[in-house]
Amino acid sequence: MITHPRTDELAESVRLWIDEIRPTLDPRNAFLARVAANAMATIARELTQGPAAEASAVAGMAGVLGHDGTFAELNSELCARIRAGELTVETPGLLTVLAAIARDQIAIDQPTYKPEGTPAP
Repeated sequence: MITHPRTDELAESVRLWIDEIRPTLDPRNAFLARVAANAMATIARELTQGPAAEASAVAGMAGVLGHDGTFAELNSELCARIRAGELTVETPGLLTVLAAIARDQIAIDQPTYKPEGTPAP
């Protein structure tokens, strides 16, 4: 098994290379390069932060639903029960779990996003 470079390191290297050549590109291709570099950064974050975010989501959903399962199984059931009205804002822990899942996903997808009222670092 290859241990270096790791997948997240490869994604970061490609992102850095794209950012390096971007200033030499015409405006359209510079824009497309920026989109590609942002996608590579998201991939790197998904690889490094995704497993912990998924484990946290599984633990939270299992707590609300009262049983274990895979992420896909629990997520599917959670969504179905919310749609059916079986789980509501009054369900203990539901809003806390949904907020935590959303925060973890935003940290991966849009790490510079700060909701209103959040102090700057």
